[in-house]
Amino acid sequence: MSASGRLTKADIQRLLASRFAEDRCTKLSHIPAPRKLKDIGKAATRIKEAIEKGEKIAVVGDYDADGVISSVIITEFFEDIGVNVSLKIPNRFEDGYGISPAIVEKLDADVIITVDNGISAVEAGRVCKERGIDLIITDHHNIPENIPEAYAIVDPKQEECPFPNSEICGAQVAWYLCAAIKEEMGLTYDLSKFLDLLAIAIMADMMELKDMNRTMVKSGLKYLDAKRRPAFRAIAEFFRKSRFRSEDISFLIAPLINSSGRIEDAMHSYALLRAKNDAEAMEKLLYIVDLNNRRKEIELELFQASLPHVEADKKIIVVWGESWHEGVIGIVASRLSRRFNKPAIVFSVTDGVAKGSARSVGEINILEHIAAQADLLKGFGGHKGAAGMGLLAENLPRFKERMEAALEEVDEAMFISRSEVLGEIDPGAIDFELLDILEEYEPYGQKNPMPSFILKDATVKLEKVIGQNQNHQKIILATDNVTLESIHFNFTQKVSSGEKVDVVCTISKNEFRGNISPQLMIREINSGS
Repeated sequence: MSASGRLTKADIQRLLASRFAEDRCTKLSHIPAPRKLKDIGKAATRIKEAIEKGEKIAVVGDYDADGVISSVIITEFFEDIGVNVSLKIPNRFEDGYGISPAIVEKLDADVIITVDNGISAVEAGRVCKERGIDLIITDHHNIPENIPEAYAIVDPKQEECPFPNSEICGAQVAWYLCAAIKEEMGLTYDLSKFLDLLAIAIMADMMELKDMNRTMVKSGLKYLDAKRRPAFRAIAEFFRKSRFRSEDISFLIAPLINSSGRIEDAMHSYALLRAKNDAEAMEKLLYIVDLNNRRKEIELELFQASLPHVEADKKIIVVWGESWHEGVIGIVASRLSRRFNKPAIVFSVTDGVAKGSARSVGEINILEHIAAQADLLKGFGGHKGAAGMGLLAENLPRFKERMEAALEEVDEAMFISRSEVLGEIDPGAIDFELLDILEEYEPYGQKNPMPSFILKDATVKLEKVIGQNQNHQKIILATDNVTLESIHFNFTQKVSSGEKVDVVCTISKNEFRGNISPQLMIREINSGS
């Protein structure tokens, strides 16, 4: 650290490296074996038997990016080894979430495999048993008090499961099932072909980017950048991407895959990822781009509608509206949580029933707080960063009151990720070398947040309001004879030229017409002392 107590580039590199000091899985060869997952051997044996007997196998997926990718991986694997399976990805609006008795009744199958869902499907499990169907559940969500009666349950969160990394996504569990089937059947098959998809699913489902997840994403990004799938060549061509970076997953690819399930039907995204050639992929992509644009319009309308209901003095946002679009309430909750730096829950009310989606911030486990209100809920699930729930609309005021009271007891420090703000930075350290250091520790996300820095006593040399809605501010800052470009998205406090400010910011690479320069992305800005 410099004599002034400000962070140097060496300090930053040391602090970022320390995040992974306890990682044990730093190479793909280190990832746990499939047999570590409880019931996976039993599941693979039953599937092998079904294949050999020519029994009918069906797969039931989910409509988010993780569920779609889980469905792609397992169905493509079966197709590659010459096995016909049927697929049902529930429609959010017609079928609801996950496998249900109604879906089971429609499937002609001897064996049903769920991917990224099923751990709460008690009734569907009962119907499977009545019909003589062997249900194999692969999931990654928290284990509820009552679990389905199934032939096999593969979920790393089971207490008796020896798998060392419980925070993996549904697509990883499905991929592991493919590995177990491969081993059981003595097949030669390169499962690394799915690493591009796995990288997307891990990041889209907000899994912890440490240990095996980090290793798989870093490897998967290389596969993604190679654009072996027609879908990724189409995305690169349409959006003029010469290469894919981790932020392209978070802000481009995952939203595209999610959009079809949010607005219409997730099978559109499934079809894009399974496209056999570039022309087919581009045709599917163009349709999804249109859906995604519609999603953005609906999301903005709902976000604007939610703002008047936000109470500044509360530590959590709980809002609802009649017939708010179910497909975007999760994104609106995410936008609200980022905008106000506190957990947010957004409900859509239809026919007296409220369906909600929650997003958290910092170290707050939102699922624990929601679970504490179980007596008011019809159902809930998810993980500590994001969750879904349902309840009768008449119980919304009580739920809101209880959640506000619970969050009031939470310490302010919990609202910020402990590893997020590294400290005050030396302005002279903000250069191309620092950009390389920051890139070295990508991908950023859960448990490896993009590092933030404090920059003190900077002078505003130039400011300009930009954006279609005039809600962003471009600012030139000067301090210690260093001039820095910055941008403040969705600002609530406008600064003026000549003003002294302190900022909390991240540092990104700004590429414009072939020129690369560091750019500050301002998160907080305050008048300097």
